[in-house]
Amino acid sequence: MITAHKIALDPTVKQEQYFRRAAGTARFVWNWALEHWDAQYQQGKKPNGMKLKKEFNALYSTQFPWISKVHRDCHSEPFRNLQKAFTKFFRHEAQYPKFHKKGQYDSFYVVNDAFKIKEKTVKLPVIGKVRLREQLRFEGKIMGATVSREADRWYLSVKVEVEDYHQERILDTTVGIDVGLKTFAMLSTGESVAAPKPLKRYLKRLKRAQRALSRCIKGSQNRKKQQRRVARLHARVHHIRQDFLHKLSSRICRENQTIVIEDLNVKGMVKNHKLAFAIADASWSEFKRQLKYKSLIYQDDLILANRWMPSSKTCSRCGSVKEDLTLDDRVYICQHCGFELDRDHNAAINLCTLGLRGTHAHGQSNDWLKWELTPCSFVSTI
Repeated sequence: MITAHKIALDPTVKQEQYFRRAAGTARFVWNWALEHWDAQYQQGKKPNGMKLKKEFNALYSTQFPWISKVHRDCHSEPFRNLQKAFTKFFRHEAQYPKFHKKGQYDSFYVVNDAFKIKEKTVKLPVIGKVRLREQLRFEGKIMGATVSREADRWYLSVKVEVEDYHQERILDTTVGIDVGLKTFAMLSTGESVAAPKPLKRYLKRLKRAQRALSRCIKGSQNRKKQQRRVARLHARVHHIRQDFLHKLSSRICRENQTIVIEDLNVKGMVKNHKLAFAIADASWSEFKRQLKYKSLIYQDDLILANRWMPSSKTCSRCGSVKEDLTLDDRVYICQHCGFELDRDHNAAINLCTLGLRGTHAHGQSNDWLKWELTPCSFVSTI
């Protein structure tokens, strides 16, 4: 299993200048390769990442001599990344690759034999030793690393191949999770988890900072300072959200053997402009992604219930379906047995029941109930 550890760096001024130069080189090479890929494709040729790399290696020493001042990995890895990007595009797994812009996603790659990590120090090519804020927490074969910038801080993301990387669970229970906007998650146990909503909390400060940025003269030092302020605010929003999602997903995987969650169509839901902001701030897709890989670490069974399953409309006591249930109805009242319960809690119980029995609680055979349970893996329902 390959896992990664992202560690904050503490570089000197000279080291930070090299990081910017190396990231700029990687960005330049990516844009050069993408431009030539488009040109060759329009000429009827079949471009390839490795062919473009050979063409670039033959001319960069004369046309771009400044590239030799950075390590070779900075201008060789972009070709491999571009090939992967087009492979995903042709498989309809990603959009068409775009040109990179300065200041956005600045990063460069370092192969595993070009750096060494010892306690809280990493030895990188050209610049030597750089301080780490913490030690590498995984033991195994190091596959490579990426140095990236987020706001005004630099990070080292190390990929490590570990054997039998599993964590022990505290409990072996089953839980159903119903995600929402009013509360981020309602568990079948009755626990309601509120979301921090960091973007909503910092929106006023972001608007003010971005308004000040738009008034600054382009190319001025004040504009660069204001850009860093805006970037730091965005980074803070991202870190608050990620901290909340990681803590919640880890706790759920550690305390349960079977986890059931709805496979929501988030991409389609954000097209509703009235809900898009709240859905993006909640980050349901990222929560599901974390549950997927952490369920493998804790050897859990993660079931993605079909998005058409009427978990909110079904009574968790008698199994009857209330077709006229609307979003305004926050309390579920069954018309057959008179059962009353919070709408989200009722849906979470239905999801938990699906995980406990492997079929509907009352034996109905609908298409949305067909699913397969595979130990220590995640599966989707049909």
